[in-house]
Amino acid sequence: MSERIEGYVDHIIFRNSENGYTVMVLAAHEDEITCVGSFSYLSEGEKVALEGEYTAHATYGEQFKVEKYEILPPEDEESMERYLGSGAIKGVGAALAARIVRRFGKETFRIIEEEPERLSEIKGISDRKAREIAAQVYEKRDMRKAMIFLQQYGISSSLGVKIYQRYGGDIYHVIQENPYQLADDISGVGFRIADEIAKRAGIQFDSEYRIKCGIFYVLQQSAAEGHIYLPREELLGRTVELLGVTLESLDQYLMDLAMEKKIVVKREEEQERIYSASSYYMEMSIARMLCDLNIRETVNEKAVLDKIGKIEEATGTVLDEMQRKAVVEAVGCGLLILTGGPGTGKTTTINTLIAYFESENLELLLAAPTGRAAKRMTEATGYEAKTIHRLLEVSGGQEDHPGGFQRNAQNPLEADVIIVDEMSMVDLYLMHALLDAVPVGTRLIMVGDVNQLPSVGPGSILKDMIESQRIQVVRLTRIFRQASESDIVVNAHKIHDGEKIILDNKSRDFFFLKRYDANVIISIVIQLVREKLPPYVEARPDEIQVLTPMRKGLLGVERLNRILQEYLNPPASSKQEHEHGEHRFREGDKVMQTKNNYQLEWEIRGKYGIPIEKGQGIFNGDMGVIREINPHTEQVTVEFDEQRMVDYGFSQLEELELAYAVTIHKAQGSEYPAVVIPLLSGPRMLMNRNLLYTAVTRARKCVTLVGDETTFEKMIENTMEQKRYTTLARRICELS
Repeated sequence: MSERIEGYVDHIIFRNSENGYTVMVLAAHEDEITCVGSFSYLSEGEKVALEGEYTAHATYGEQFKVEKYEILPPEDEESMERYLGSGAIKGVGAALAARIVRRFGKETFRIIEEEPERLSEIKGISDRKAREIAAQVYEKRDMRKAMIFLQQYGISSSLGVKIYQRYGGDIYHVIQENPYQLADDISGVGFRIADEIAKRAGIQFDSEYRIKCGIFYVLQQSAAEGHIYLPREELLGRTVELLGVTLESLDQYLMDLAMEKKIVVKREEEQERIYSASSYYMEMSIARMLCDLNIRETVNEKAVLDKIGKIEEATGTVLDEMQRKAVVEAVGCGLLILTGGPGTGKTTTINTLIAYFESENLELLLAAPTGRAAKRMTEATGYEAKTIHRLLEVSGGQEDHPGGFQRNAQNPLEADVIIVDEMSMVDLYLMHALLDAVPVGTRLIMVGDVNQLPSVGPGSILKDMIESQRIQVVRLTRIFRQASESDIVVNAHKIHDGEKIILDNKSRDFFFLKRYDANVIISIVIQLVREKLPPYVEARPDEIQVLTPMRKGLLGVERLNRILQEYLNPPASSKQEHEHGEHRFREGDKVMQTKNNYQLEWEIRGKYGIPIEKGQGIFNGDMGVIREINPHTEQVTVEFDEQRMVDYGFSQLEELELAYAVTIHKAQGSEYPAVVIPLLSGPRMLMNRNLLYTAVTRARKCVTLVGDETTFEKMIENTMEQKRYTTLARRICELS
């Protein structure tokens, strides 16, 4: 049953500035009460009325859980003295607060606000200090008033603080005139939030602000689908659908947005393309930097081949004609793309390139887009490979802003040769940041399988560079003997070539278990992950990955994760849990980061938890395990690859999701001892050859598909791919 208590904030034990969650001690009459709750703005010394109930915490004992609160103005002299002397007002301690209240009594706050100069009547307060005290009282009062104003629009405490810090006293004008401005100015506010605020503020449904913000939002959302631009008609259709208004034309709004330099409108080949300004100029910049790096020089091919022969002799390897060609081209080109499917010798070629350039005493750097891919590259080459983010020395900043990296045009990478693996995963933003840090004269060798799915982020970088026909490309097609003994490799190539696969389960590493009911499929998946596959591939259950085409549906990521969590990491009294939105997180859960966060700090901890290395940045697709959930400090500790520990506040948990099952898109660039792929049905656009090929090539030792063989066969036949609207190939051709 709800109770009401009044008292003074004696001291604050813990406060999360992100979401306002606070643990504090309340002085109420003779008692000291530990209170927990979210407060938009609160200082020690304030008088408050709290509504809530007493709860018993297993570790921290009795607490008062606050549901509603009210800050009471300090009316009596004791309240005023306590507030002024609490430390809330900088430069005023308990003794000075007592003298101020003794001098002015119940008039204290009126005098501070209306006649602040009179404070200088008190010994120890100069005219300047009197003004400072008054300014602080004003600011705190104004901020509190602003928070109360913002709350009526459904704005959370943490977002309210951000808005107040950005606009100050202008927030009333912004919210009531054009709340869509928040979407431009405040990180974490998109069109949806701004639109909800606008609705509450009574902004017209068809207001110019709403339509322009809606257009820009549609372009931003299309970037999340991989597009760099949208054709005019598609942009119009999507905007009308989003806003629920009838629009004959976008001309007026597009002109305004172009004048405001938010968008770029290009008419080419009888088609009008609409870009967000940042995407357009980033794509242009990538094309220019590629052209600058694309330097050819004459090489003595015989001398290069002789040296390759010596490397083959020393390492006991035998290269085929295309692998040798790749090395010769790498020596003579500023840019080289090396592409090929599994088992075609990309790693052997990379190792030969490393040996060749080392023999020339050239400085090498190796990189890949993800931690897992970089780790695999290191193991395959014996040469340290970093993630592209670590190579560029990530230092905070925004996802689509190169300012997040310390390495750039002003502070370029120091290397003669840079080799980047898994290029199919590299999106527009990362490619721009990478090229910005590569000085002209450095050789850039880009390795990847162009038949993999495109990057999660916008762009189709590897495919577009190849399509431009302006950059040297070497394709490896021969499957080597050792790889040809693996049905994973053989069947991956058959999938790519559209050939029929025999599903008789006589293979040692490629199995198809025919089942036609979603719940039966899930029970088989659980059995495989928990019992059958770990001993077969000599791996732990958490190392075996379930891959599925979709997020929604009976065999989608969301449902699978809920079920798999209960079987692979069931609840226990020894495990803390925390519910966030639709997710229930539990200690021991396998989780994935769902967006690039350049600010998140990680540390590698040694004995007794002492940090031995620190850094910044956790990125979309990074996977880890929840090691601790601390309800008192409202933090979740996740261990990622390379023992990197990250503390997430509860308010940051929307960046995490369970990862017992992940979409095939999210598994790009990763490799697992074994993968389990449930297949039943799905939209034709998604269930295609490209997706199946990517899924199968994620497994190192074993692939097991569970489901309907007809769906499997139709996916091999379906060569439809979701088109991405990009123009990088065109821009490279224009500048070459």
